[in-house]
Amino acid sequence: MRARPGFAALALRLTGSHMKIGFIGLGNMGHGMARNLLKAGHQVLVYNRTRSRAEALAPDGAQVADSPAAACAAEAVVTMLADDAAVESVVFGGGGVLSALGRGGIHISMSTISVAFSDRLAETHRNAGHGYVAAPVFGRPDAAAAGQLVVIAAGPEQEVRRCEPLFDAVGQKTFYIGEKPSSANLVKLSGNFLIASVLESLGEAFALVRKGGIDPHRYVEILTGTLFSAPVYKIYGSIIADQKYEPAGFKMALGLKDVRLALAAADALAVPMPVASVVRDHFLAGLAQGEGDSDWAGLARLCARNAGL
Repeated sequence: MRARPGFAALALRLTGSHMKIGFIGLGNMGHGMARNLLKAGHQVLVYNRTRSRAEALAPDGAQVADSPAAACAAEAVVTMLADDAAVESVVFGGGGVLSALGRGGIHISMSTISVAFSDRLAETHRNAGHGYVAAPVFGRPDAAAAGQLVVIAAGPEQEVRRCEPLFDAVGQKTFYIGEKPSSANLVKLSGNFLIASVLESLGEAFALVRKGGIDPHRYVEILTGTLFSAPVYKIYGSIIADQKYEPAGFKMALGLKDVRLALAAADALAVPMPVASVVRDHFLAGLAQGEGDSDWAGLARLCARNAGL
C-alpha cells in the first residue's frame, strides 16, 4: 500500500471528522509539522521540554500540554525527538507515553531512531494494547514548514491507514514499507547514510575545484544542470558553494548519530559499510573541532580545511 497524497485529507473534508493528536517534540522539524496539523483542522495537544516552543503554537489553536502524559489524551501521539534517549525518556519515563496512552491509541514515532529501539517500542506497545507505527521523514525544516516532507511509514496496515490524515497534513507523499515498523527506520537510516556520503563526496569535489581556481557557484550549476540534478545535489551543492553552514538545518552531531545507527543496523545484519565508516570518522573530526552544531553539510568545510583552503 502507498498512501495517495491528499486522499485522506479529502476524506476528512467530506466527512467533517478530524483526528485528536498529541505532538511531543517541537524542534526545527516538529514545530512546522505540528503547525501544519493545526492548519489541516486537527485538534493538537503539544508538549515540548522548553514550554515556550509549545506556547508559540497556541495562537494557531494548539492546546499546550504540561507533560508527555497530558499530550496522550488523544487517539494518536506523535514523537518527533532527537534520538533514542529522548524518545525513551518520554515513552518509558514516569508519566510517559506508555503509561498514559489509552488502550487502542497509536504511538507514531517520526523520529530517526535505531532499528533495535524501534523493535523494542513495537513489542512494548503491543503488550500494552497500543498501536505503534514508525513514520520517519525525509526533508529539512523548510520542507517541514511547507508540508512537503516525504513520510516513510511501516506497521500494521490498518494502523497506518488510521494515520493517513496526519501524514497527508505534514507531507507531500507517504510510502508504506510493510508490517514491521522498524523497516521504516532502516529505510530512513539508509537514506541518511546516502545523504551523508553525498555530502562527503561533494565536500571533496568542491575542495578540489576551488583549489584549482574554479568558481564554486559555476561548478554547482554545471553539476546540477547535467549529471546530478537530484534535489540533494541542488540543495546541498548550493549550501556548500555559499559556505553557509550556520544556522544548521540538520546538525553535524545528528548526522554522526544517524551514521552510527546505520552502522549498528549493518552490524546486526552482517553488512559491511566501509564508506559509512569513513563518513563517521569525518563527522567525529568535525565534532572534535567544535563543528557539532554546524549543518552536516559542514563536512565540506572540513574537506576545504584539509586542502589548505
